[in-house]
Formats: sequence, structure tokens, C-alpha cells
Amino acid sequence: MDSDNSSPIARRVRIEGRVQGVGMRPFLYRLAQRMGVHGTVRNLGGAVELHLEGKPSLVGSFITAIQADAPSFASIQTMAVCETPWQSVSGFCILSSGTESQGVTLIPSDQSVCSECLSDLTDPQNRRYRYPFTHCTQCGPRYTLIERFPLDRENTVMRGFPLCRQCLAEFHDPTNRRYHAQTLCCPECGPQLRYSSERYGFQAEQDPLEQAINLLKAGGILAARGVGGYHLLCDASSDSALATLRTRKHRPDKPFAVMISSRDLSRIPKRWATELNDPARPVVLLSNDWAPDVSAFVAPGLSELGLILPDSPLHFLLSELFPGSLVMTSANLSGEPMLIEPQVAEEALLGVADGFLHHDRPILRPAEDAVFRSIGGHLRPIRLGRGNSPRVIDLQVATLGCALALGGDLKSTIALAHDKRVILSPHLGDLVSARSFELLGQVVDDLCRLHGLAPDRVICDAHPHYRSTAWAETLGFPVIKIPHHHAHASAAYGESGCSDPMLVFTFDGMGYGPDGTLWGGEALLGKPGGWQRVAGMRRLKLPGGDRASREPWRLAIAIAWATGHQWALAPPQASLVEQALEKGVNVPETSSVGRLFEAAAALIGVCLTQSYEGQAAMMLEAISRPDAIPVELPLVPEEGLHRWDWSELVPVLMDPRRSAAERGSIFHASIAAAVSAFACQMRQRRGISTIALSGGVFQNNLLTSQILSRLEHRGIRVVIPEQVPLNDAGLSFGQIIEARAIEESDTFIRQGEGF
Repeated sequence: MDSDNSSPIARRVRIEGRVQGVGMRPFLYRLAQRMGVHGTVRNLGGAVELHLEGKPSLVGSFITAIQADAPSFASIQTMAVCETPWQSVSGFCILSSGTESQGVTLIPSDQSVCSECLSDLTDPQNRRYRYPFTHCTQCGPRYTLIERFPLDRENTVMRGFPLCRQCLAEFHDPTNRRYHAQTLCCPECGPQLRYSSERYGFQAEQDPLEQAINLLKAGGILAARGVGGYHLLCDASSDSALATLRTRKHRPDKPFAVMISSRDLSRIPKRWATELNDPARPVVLLSNDWAPDVSAFVAPGLSELGLILPDSPLHFLLSELFPGSLVMTSANLSGEPMLIEPQVAEEALLGVADGFLHHDRPILRPAEDAVFRSIGGHLRPIRLGRGNSPRVIDLQVATLGCALALGGDLKSTIALAHDKRVILSPHLGDLVSARSFELLGQVVDDLCRLHGLAPDRVICDAHPHYRSTAWAETLGFPVIKIPHHHAHASAAYGESGCSDPMLVFTFDGMGYGPDGTLWGGEALLGKPGGWQRVAGMRRLKLPGGDRASREPWRLAIAIAWATGHQWALAPPQASLVEQALEKGVNVPETSSVGRLFEAAAALIGVCLTQSYEGQAAMMLEAISRPDAIPVELPLVPEEGLHRWDWSELVPVLMDPRRSAAERGSIFHASIAAAVSAFACQMRQRRGISTIALSGGVFQNNLLTSQILSRLEHRGIRVVIPEQVPLNDAGLSFGQIIEARAIEESDTFIRQGEGF
């Protein structure tokens, strides 16, 4: 029994952060009812505002409970409490939202269907039985349907679906979990499915879901509209269906993700089953040993499979009603954003899909599936997307004003920095098409508008020919240009929380260095704003320029030629490439470790041509094993730094007496040993006790795990990003960190200038 005899008090509480679209107001209502606190709550701009009245002890306990018991999807950034006049409020109620915009708002990400809604979905007695848009306050789309704050129904695409009598009663019932659920609907008042098929015909009066399942059972390819856009689905166990999909989509080798059902989780280790069950529902790359039986065409030449559990009620129904696993891949052209409009999807996919499962709930902006992989013992993002972005990353030092970072041209993301937080966008695709640029502009506008931010400067890559760089210069803001690998290094540093200098290995495909050459295998010493290159990989030539990456056999010829060897597997065109090398015609140079991996894969015979980025390195990793004896890569002084010389590896990679697996294993071990040995030298010479790994090459778990194993038992701390991707999708975050440090030193580069 409360013994507090002091006079009642009134307090105004303002909560900022991700507090709308996460069930915050219903939570506060139930909390107030339970604790006996009187007052009101309302959405105000992107914040939540409370007026509380009661005894001091009750009000204090209530405020404490907000932080301790808030909904799981909420993220409280600030909570301001102040005295306010007494209003003699009776009970506790939810008021209509206000429109004033104060402070920074945070957009909630789309959330997968919750277990309680799944129970409704599978209960024949429930009025939402098999209704594919069943959601409550704790699940459903957010980012893809919000037009503006406050996050009320009229400010989302759901305003086009007026609530029926029963749903309206649930919306106003404080005891119902759908109390003030903005995505609330049912078969009577909500979105509906529609099926169409020009190839096989369809019955307009027949259940769309049933027709879609019948198509999949017959071996057809279905384009289904989900939360963030269209996916292509087919029977994952059918060689013929997979072969047809690959032919029609012009995707001969790139792996597909597989959607599994809850019945498949029993064969997956508990740790990874938990990750698959995360509310974000990411694609998780797991060993083939744990995957369901699928066609070899799903992920040819690889030892892992991307698995995903259904994220929406619609995908849950597709998964449960189909007797096996389903391939689920984004229904877009290579590198482009997901398709979201029915008519556009039918036109673009007419030659790919046999049938279309549409719905009439609008999608305001596409959201790709997030992808994660276990790297160095921790699950790390390969791509952020639906369910875990926009992602908010806290900073130790505040940013002055508001900075917009555009990342690079591939795996594009943008970042907004304001005060002590960075908001990182979902994956946008590659900036190679008009659609990609249209989405880039839309997401920049949307994130700025929804978060109430107005950039005063823009940050981009220093590459003079990047499309993102050219676009940055048209925006009318001061432009800060950041060298590619400085951004990679600063991304790792910024996430680490470190304040001392560190050694960062930035290994990737390629990027523009501050000296105007193509980097990709660097060791950078220092901290943001003051990186010094102290080592790099020996440069290799790229016969044919960009063609060399698509055709790794060219790289194999280049390093064999450079070391005076003859490659037995060289194709007939080898003589022409050797002539170009001798004459120095169209053979740019790079220090890229990514290109070195591709050369090694070709020399071994694992992959001579690539149909997708990273294929050669992924196939090389798939056949390789740990614990091989490395070949030492000498450090050769060159113009004030050292370069690892890979020449001793070439004869080993071409040795026919060794198996492909042995040669691949030696290659991985040799790169790991070179990195580890240099890190140990830098600790001795410079007292560096922390190193970081950044760049797409370190998505290779075999390489990264060997580096970790070699260094951690020597007492060297190894930092690897976990919040942002290691690849170019993390560049925008790194650009924010690097630019802020440069600005602090008052040496930053403005528009019209360069490095």
C-alpha cells in the first residue's frame, strides 16, 4: 500500500527517439492504468508527450518504468521531465496527435509478423484466418508506408482503408493488443490480394493465394508483392524451375535465398535458429549442412545457403501452404531497386514470372531483405534492409549542423548525421540506372523530411568519375570529398569507440586513393582525419581495365606474366593479353586484394569468369580450409611504405601436384599470416595494440577468422564492424566520421577543390 502522504504533483514528459509506430502510446496507457497514474499522452511531431498527475512516488515509479519496460521495438533517445500546471485530470487517455515538429524523429523499421498475429492467421475460428495483412501494434510495415509524422493512420498509406465496425472497436479498446494499431485491418476493410497470369490464365473468382500456390506446385515462377516490393519465388527443390528462373533472369550463377518454414528450424543449431527468428527476419548465410534439401542450382559452387523465415503474413501463408522450401529473390533488374508498383512489375517481369500475386496496399519506398553472415564468430551485416534500417548509430562526439553522406556508387546507402547520431539508410542498390538515381533522391528527401533535418553540407567519395560524386556537386551544398579507403577505415574506427590511434587494414575490390591511383589492399595507421598509409599490396595490372574483374583469367595471366611463369590453363586469348601487358595498353594498376583473390581463383581453375561480383572469391573460400601452412609474403620497401609481394604465391597456385583445395587454403593462410605479422611488427615499433579490418574482402570468414586467431592470443585487439557492413554499404557512415574529424582540424575540402 502506498504510504506517500506528500502533495500530488504534475509533470510533463517528452520522449524522443523511435517512439512512434512501436506501440508506445498503448503501452503507456496500460502502464498508467496498472500504476494508478492519471494524465494524457499524445504523439507530437515525431515525439511522444505525456501529462502526468499523481503522488510523487507513483509518478516517479511510472517514469522509471517507461525506460525499463518500453516496447521492444522502441528506442528512447531522450526523455525530458519538467513541472507543469495541475489540470485535475481524471483517469488516463490518449489524445489526438499534435503536428508541432520539435527535435529529431526516428523512423521505425518494418517488423515481421508477431506470434500472436500468426495465431490469428492459423485459427479457422478467427475472423482473420488466412488474412495476409494481419498485424497489431507490435508488428507490420512502418518505413515502407509512412508519409509523415506523427505516425497516425491518416499519415500512412492505410488511410485509404477505412476501419470497419469491428476493427474500429478493437482500435479503441485499451484491453486489445490492436489498441491504436495504425496498420489495423481485416478481410472486410483492409487490403486485398489479386492474382494474374498471362502465361497460364487465371480465374478472377478463385482465391488468389490458392492460384499462386498451385502455380508454385506446378513448377512455375511467381512474382509476389510483399512489404517492401516484389520477390520471385519458385520450388527450391526443382532443378527445372531453378534452371528456368536463371535463364529468364539472366542470372547464371549468383546464389538465391531460400525461404524456409518453422518446420525446418529443427535441423538448424539453436544459435542460428534464433538469428533467423529475429523480428527483422534477415537472410542469414548458413552452412549447407544445416539447410533443407534444395536443388544444386540454388547456390552453385558455394558451401553456404542464404536462409530466411517468412517476414509477413503473406509470406508465412505461402511458406506453410507450399509443401517444401521456396527460392525467394528480389524481383529486380541486377543492381536496381526492388519493383514496387504492380503495373511496372508486370511490364518488367513479363518474360520472367509465370504469375503475379499483387496486393493493393501502396508501398512508398522499396526495402530489400537484410543479409547477415557469421564472420569471425559474430553475425555481421552484408546488407541492411527491411527490418533493421533506417539504422541509428550513436556517436561519442556531436556533429555540428547536419551532414549528408552519399557513400559510393555500388551497394549504395546514405547517412544523415545530426547531434550525436547517424541515421543509415537501407540498401539502395547500385547507381547504374535512372531508377537507382530516382530512389537515391527520394530516400534523401524522405529521410530529411521525416527526421526533420536539413543538411548544410554533403559528403561523397573522392573518385572523380563516381555518379554519386557528380550528383553531390549539383545539390548546392558545400562538398567534402573523402578518399574511399579513408572512409572504410573511419567506419571501423567510428563504430569501435576507440580514441587511440589504430592500424586498419582496408582490403576490397578497388577505390580511388588520395594519390590518384587505384587502392584496395592498404594498411592505414592513425585515426579519422589523419590516416597514414604504411603498407599496401604489390600492385597488379588489370588487362582490359574493368573487364579484368569480370574475366579473372585476365588477372591470372597478368600475375603469371609479371613473375615470368606460364599458366597451363590460359585460354586462347592469352597471347593478346600478354601483348597488351608488354605494350602497356589499357592495363591500369591496382593494389587490390579483391583482384588478387580473383587472380588466385583463376590460376587454381576455380573460376575463370564471373557472372556476379565476388563470385571467384566466394568459390575459392568454399573449397578452402583453415590451418594450411602459409607462404611468406616479403615486405618490400617502396616510396616511403612497404608492399607485400605476392610473387612467391604464384608457383604454388599453379602447382598441379596440389589439389585445388590445398592451393586455396594456402592462399588464405598466406594473406592472413601477412596481415598478422605486420600487425605484430607495428605493435613492436609503434605500440599499436588495436587493429581493425574493413572492406569487402573481410566478409571472407575463413580469412578473417584466421587473422583473429593469430592476433587475439597475442593480446592484440581486433575490431571488425558489426553495426554497419564491411563492404561499400558502410562507406556513408565512414564518410561522416572522417569528414567530422577533418572539419575539427579545419582542413576540410570544400566544393571545387580536391585531394
